[in-house]
Amino acid sequence: EEDFEIIDKKQLPDAAELRNEEKAKPEEARWSAPILSLARKASENLALSYGSALKSASLVGLVSKPGSSDSPAKTSTRCHTMEERANLMNMMKLSIKILIQSALSLGRTLDSDFPPLQQFFVVLEHCLKHGLKVKKTFIGQNKSFFGPLELVEKLCPEASDIATSVKNLPELKTAVGRGRAWLYLALMQKKLADYLKVLLDHKHLLSEFYEPDALMMEEEGAVIVGLLVGLNVIDANLCLKGEDLDSQVGVIDFSLYLKETQDSDGKQDGGITAVLDQKHYVEELNRHLSCTVADLQNKIDCLEKTNSKLQEELAAATDRIGSLQEEQQQLKQQNELIRERSEKSVEVTKEDTKVELDTYKQSRQGLDEMYSDVWKQLKEEKKIRLELEKELELQIGMKTEMEIAMKLLEKDTHEKQDTLVALRQQLEEVKAINLQMFHKSQNAECSLQQKTEAISSFEGKTNEMMSSMKQMEERLQQAEKARQAAEERCNKMKQELAGRLDSCRQQMAQLDSKCSTLEKELKSEKEQRQTLQKELHQEKDATTLLKTELQQMEGLKKELRKLQDEKQQLKKVHEEQEQALQEMGLHLSQSKLKMEDIKEVNKALKGHTWLKDDEATHCKQCKKEFSISRRKHHCRNCGDIFCNTCSSNELALPSYPKPVRVCDNCHTLLLQQCSSNSS
Repeated sequence: EEDFEIIDKKQLPDAAELRNEEKAKPEEARWSAPILSLARKASENLALSYGSALKSASLVGLVSKPGSSDSPAKTSTRCHTMEERANLMNMMKLSIKILIQSALSLGRTLDSDFPPLQQFFVVLEHCLKHGLKVKKTFIGQNKSFFGPLELVEKLCPEASDIATSVKNLPELKTAVGRGRAWLYLALMQKKLADYLKVLLDHKHLLSEFYEPDALMMEEEGAVIVGLLVGLNVIDANLCLKGEDLDSQVGVIDFSLYLKETQDSDGKQDGGITAVLDQKHYVEELNRHLSCTVADLQNKIDCLEKTNSKLQEELAAATDRIGSLQEEQQQLKQQNELIRERSEKSVEVTKEDTKVELDTYKQSRQGLDEMYSDVWKQLKEEKKIRLELEKELELQIGMKTEMEIAMKLLEKDTHEKQDTLVALRQQLEEVKAINLQMFHKSQNAECSLQQKTEAISSFEGKTNEMMSSMKQMEERLQQAEKARQAAEERCNKMKQELAGRLDSCRQQMAQLDSKCSTLEKELKSEKEQRQTLQKELHQEKDATTLLKTELQQMEGLKKELRKLQDEKQQLKKVHEEQEQALQEMGLHLSQSKLKMEDIKEVNKALKGHTWLKDDEATHCKQCKKEFSISRRKHHCRNCGDIFCNTCSSNELALPSYPKPVRVCDNCHTLLLQQCSSNSS
């Protein structure tokens, strides 16, 4: 109901009123006669459709009977929807019938400018819009028949190409335009009836978009789908680009479906108009052919340019492939040389490391043995040192006893003082000896910590001796009385102490010599350890260098693999380019053949004019003069005049629905053209 109204029977004029109007207006009868006839036939057809709709409604039970309980408003709405469905179905029948008849009479593919085809799409659009539900959105109300058509893509996977092509068209901005484009593409595929049948088989899905009494939900929809099967006979070539499908107004033109009444006086004018139409058709055909020739020449130029570019690219690609192959060979040679060098260096380093490891193991064993021997000697020297310290302690104890005795004896004599001085000197010498031993023990502290502890204890004992000496000085006064008695004992003790001191000095000298030898051995061991550590660092550096070389080898292997992959890709590209060139050559050869055929047809069609009977006195082919027995005949293709023998052939031309007379030359040219097109 958007673009046209369903006419009610009460609104149509009667035939008697139309006749009265004709009598009242005789001057306007000439131009208004066909319009009145159209209106009359439209009223008759609509009256018939209205009657059939009422009959079907009474059979189904929608029309209210005298005993029914439905309200008059509901019955009126139901009758109204029944009338709409019946009218739309009748209009669909007429549009399909006229479209098939006109397409078969022309005998060629239909364009989008063909009026019956345009009216067919308008009627089909009204059928699909009948009973659509209004969907409310945030923007506003939406009522479009493209929604149910989108379901075909889910139900029938063959229709996915149509849906994608419709969505990819940038010119379409509304759902109505997309729906019209979808119908165009389905008709070109000759599957419009199949797709709509799939929709009707799933009415539970259509109920989301249509009302229950819509045309697509009732039996009329199945009838329309059955009528659409007949359109598979038609070949349609519809161009979607450049057409404004969004803003087209779908108005049904009833003049195409009603027969026009013509007077008998207009028959002679019909022949003249037919000749003029033929002339215009030939001119349009010539213009169309010239345009196609120009387009083909432009295409050939573009193809030649692209062919030259492709040849240049192919030459560049072949040169690049050759250079890459040479680089690959060079890289292979370099890789082999590097591999050989690395293998040799690895073998040499392996042998060197083996030899160095053997020498290191041997030297390590010798060092371990030396270390164990030195450790044993140190233990023995420690034992000897302890024994000597014990003897020193005993001697010191004897010394203290002797000093006490000396102090007790030397109270009142200068001899006691001399002895005390001598004893002090001896004590200082002992202190000096102890200091020397302390310095020596400090030098050997790293390896002999126990020696330092013994020396510290020895120093404590000397301090105790000093304190005891002070006590002895105090007791000297007490011991002066016993000095004379102890002089003899003191002399004896001096002799014994002198002998023991000599033995102690000899033992200390021996210990000093042993300490010096041990220090030298320790220094030599430290030097050997430093040399071994340097060798270990060198070996570690060599191993790191070998690892870096191995990593470089792995990088080179990866580069080789990449180059091999690039080579394979270039080979594939080369093969694809060769195939493309072969296909381009085939297309060029075919286009050249088509150009030659078109040029021949152009040459044949150029200058063809319809000769008058008075202008020709002889046959154009056999040059014989026309007479009563040899009559003149026009060739319907070139327009020249020939005799009966030279124009006895008949062929179907695009401007004529039936086979017409053609000359021998045009007959051969047209047969060649048909054979080339079929091949």
